[in-house]
Amino acid sequence: MTDQTNDTNEDGEEFLHFELQGEVFALEAMIVREILDVVTVTGVPGAPRLVNGVINFRGKIIPLADLRLAFDMEPTEATIDSRIVVIETELDGEQHWLCFRADKVLEVATIAPASCEEPPMVGMRWNRRHVRWLARRDESVIVIPDLPAIFDAILQTSPGAIPVAA
Repeated sequence: MTDQTNDTNEDGEEFLHFELQGEVFALEAMIVREILDVVTVTGVPGAPRLVNGVINFRGKIIPLADLRLAFDMEPTEATIDSRIVVIETELDGEQHWLCFRADKVLEVATIAPASCEEPPMVGMRWNRRHVRWLARRDESVIVIPDLPAIFDAILQTSPGAIPVAA
């Protein structure tokens, strides 16, 4: 189901489920390093809109992405339920620490490979390249974003735009 981890079994893989503007998204739990209350964000003048701020996380400067923009959603203000999710993932052949603000972190739950499908060619309201899988859960759908595809444009146009945290 994923090429970012080998931590799967016949029942599936553990994913962190979170909300962005009422839609449920999920990322492999294995890449999540920490879930924080909302912290101070420092804007970076001239940075791409998708990653235009940074946070100080345990002495590391971590880029803050607004995944809403990758899915054509409007930016929103943080609420009492908002959380910063810190992840470590491979982008362009290197490990990167990134974070994003979720409107709400829901749970860690297993997603079975059999419940996942590639996004349809038509009928998507989001950029299809930004969706790796759509997972069925009861009567709803969980969006599993394709992080390398989302950040590829930034990495290609401005090398070093996403710093590698040591």
